[in-house]
Amino acid sequence: MLADLGAEVIKIEDPGVGGDSSRYVPPYLHEQDSLYFQSFNRGKKSLTLNLQHPAGRAVLHDLVKVSDAVFNNVRGDLPAKLGLTYEALKSANPRIVCCSLSGFGATGPRASEPGFDYLIQGYAGYMRITGEPDGPPGKCGVSVIDFAGGYAGMVGLMVGLFDAQRTGRGRDVDVSLLDTAVSMLSYFAIWTSTASGTRSALPIPATRPSCPPRTFRRGTAGS
Repeated sequence: MLADLGAEVIKIEDPGVGGDSSRYVPPYLHEQDSLYFQSFNRGKKSLTLNLQHPAGRAVLHDLVKVSDAVFNNVRGDLPAKLGLTYEALKSANPRIVCCSLSGFGATGPRASEPGFDYLIQGYAGYMRITGEPDGPPGKCGVSVIDFAGGYAGMVGLMVGLFDAQRTGRGRDVDVSLLDTAVSMLSYFAIWTSTASGTRSALPIPATRPSCPPRTFRRGTAGS
């Protein structure tokens, strides 16, 4: 999305595992190039670096010196180990914004656990409110939590960039799929918290109430 908006994005891939694993996702796969990989990496440049090697980290620091942000989506415990946090990179560029998108965040008892879309759909309760009322839990047809996590990460990163332009100091931005999924439960969470706790008791209206049109003016508080 940032590349679509005009940013120069350099994707760092691990040479030890043949690059990004999404290169090998079927169908429509030819050698190290799948349509799945292309759909998420259009407009990007690629570079292989071993971030566990001092020479690889030196190249990363050279890139950070001329960059505005560093984004990763590794496990929550790995950014600190790989030197991808603000603390590790601020000496190269004090304005750098380091955004991490993981399954469960950088802190807490599950920080070291991997997370993926369907796991979070089940963990956050999405599968309970998807499908037929009397049927088994169902998953969304597309990776809605992954996509939403990407949007949440982009918003957090851009807010960090805005603040860095104003103050001259970067920061860490910690976004998790679970936090994103729970926040998106919105009114479903409110309905559930006021229901008796059974699926059949969820007060889901047959039709959605209409929403009045809204106008917004610069410098005024809106909703």
